[in-house]
Amino acid sequence: MNIANSTAVQTASGLAQTKQSDALNMLVLKKALDMQASSAASLLQALPQPPLAPQGQVGSKLNTYA
Repeated sequence: MNIANSTAVQTASGLAQTKQSDALNMLVLKKALDMQASSAASLLQALPQPPLAPQGQVGSKLNTYA
């Protein structure tokens, strides 16, 4: 009896391939998210920071530049 072509073997083989594919897809997704986070952090750091007012009550404690 040849079990290599049985439904159970084909199903088990298909599930194993799906599991490996899912793991690979998750690794690629994680890498892409890490790259996006790094790029976003770089862009935020590149934004100019306007200075606070040097004296007075308004603008010397909180930067409300918009």
